Amino acid sequence: MLIWAAVAVVGTAVVWKGSGLLEAASERLAQYYRLPEIVQGAIVVAIGSSFPELATVVVSTLVHGEFELGVAAIVGSALFNIMVIPALSGLVAREQLATNRDLVYKEAQFYMIAVATLLLTFSFAVIYNPVESTGGQLQGELTRGLAFLPLVLYVVYVFVQYQDTMDYQSDEDVSHIQPAKEWGKLAVGLLLILAGVEGLVRAAVNFGDILGTPSFLWGITVVAAGTSIPDAFVSVRASRKGKGITSTANVLGSNIFDLLCCIPIGVLIAGTAVINYSVAAPMMAVLTLATLILFLMMRTHMIVSRTESWSLLLVYGGFVAWIALESFNVVNLLVNFPPGS
Repeated sequence: MLIWAAVAVVGTAVVWKGSGLLEAASERLAQYYRLPEIVQGAIVVAIGSSFPELATVVVSTLVHGEFELGVAAIVGSALFNIMVIPALSGLVAREQLATNRDLVYKEAQFYMIAVATLLLTFSFAVIYNPVESTGGQLQGELTRGLAFLPLVLYVVYVFVQYQDTMDYQSDEDVSHIQPAKEWGKLAVGLLLILAGVEGLVRAAVNFGDILGTPSFLWGITVVAAGTSIPDAFVSVRASRKGKGITSTANVLGSNIFDLLCCIPIGVLIAGTAVINYSVAAPMMAVLTLATLILFLMMRTHMIVSRTESWSLLLVYGGFVAWIALESFNVVNLLVNFPPGS
């Protein structure tokens, strides 16, 4: 157990280092190509900081045959992103974490659409490609055709963001930025992230084997937190610099990419994957509730106060405790949980 705990810590450190290189390169490239601040946060930096989650789905599916662990990591990361990261950003900000109408009425609402779209995709898998299972679990096969549904929505999201760049003008000096060098750093960062994610996934699988718990538990907690640390550093640093809009846009943009791209890309690579709807639906319901909580906090006076930040941390702590109790069968609020029971 100690050995695999050490592997998880080292894997997290490697992911953090790789993500630091990747995010710095992404940010400089965004400046070089003169993209507006909200597009930098919601697209460029968000995709860069979301690469650990994408790598988790690919590695867990192709290398370990644990697609469910990858999905758990995505959902857990999404919850971590919209509860813990805004909370930390709000607590370290010199002033209260500011939002604006673009974030509330475009980014946050598009994120809600992303959650609904992924849930619909899972539902279609169960309806049109049902898989027989023991214990009364609802399962369906997620095919490449279905995986394209959320990907198409992400293309729409990118198009909407592209409209924001049409009239944007920047007079920022970018002569010091060397694009070829930044692309090289980005490539090195990607390789480090892949290595670190492999360590995290292996640790999660072995934690489950040693303790007799589903790998789902460790995916939605340990792997999710480990892969979300880069997002946390990016958003907290932006918040400390007074860039609350970039901080929150990175969180929402990262989650949109996670839901609409990471899981579908994993399916496209693997060919097909079986989704356990009995687990996926309740988790998406929790994610929807968490999103509504953050949305209401952001909309109230267009800030996230320190009191609200502490509340987000408490809610996330309650979620982790609940999932742990469900996994060890201490409580049984969910039917057919943990997965495979």
